[in-house]
Amino acid sequence: MSARAGMMAKITVMLVDDHAVVRAGHRMLLSQYDNIAVMAETARGEEACQIFVTVRPDIVVMDLNLPGIGGLAAIRRICGRDPHARILAFSVHDEPLYVTRALEAGCKGYVTKSSAPEILVEAIIKVAHGATYIDPDIASRMVVQPAAGNGSPAILTTLTAREFDIFHLLVNGSTTREIAEELCLGYKTVANYVTLIKSKLGVNTAAEMTRLAYQYGILKS
Repeated sequence: MSARAGMMAKITVMLVDDHAVVRAGHRMLLSQYDNIAVMAETARGEEACQIFVTVRPDIVVMDLNLPGIGGLAAIRRICGRDPHARILAFSVHDEPLYVTRALEAGCKGYVTKSSAPEILVEAIIKVAHGATYIDPDIASRMVVQPAAGNGSPAILTTLTAREFDIFHLLVNGSTTREIAEELCLGYKTVANYVTLIKSKLGVNTAAEMTRLAYQYGILKS
């Protein structure tokens, strides 16, 4: 049965991504399906929370790297207002720990931006109908990962959603100033976050922070 044939009712979608070209690509893809309709879109997490309350889409397709409050925090806010909200994370991050954080925040699915378009459509359909959907490649690694002996990265769960965003950017080589620009935050605000992150993780240097990222699979050697 085709994806189009498998849809029994129109699925209304809100797109949340800070890149207009990505949202345009989503719209073009989803417009090929008669029973999927994009009813709203925004580039920021704060606006997503406000729009959700107004339009009540069946599913929210949410990027995680957003300016302002960020995708993880936006997921928490929306699910805090509506525990039945169906949110699909659509992100560049393919690390299992990021998937775990997104699911903990309340999303019902996770797909990476490197996935085939058909995967995104399949995920939207399944999540909209109440199922949970994880990108197959990531799901297989989440099953295998515990056997690798890395243990549970409990120390990273002490980080808030925004702190985790900044941690990820730091260990991937972004400077404090670059992070401030990407997340639309003040330089001093980000610097304060960095100090707090180091304190929570019990590290003093960027090298120690990077070592943790390798240890827990956030960075790959």
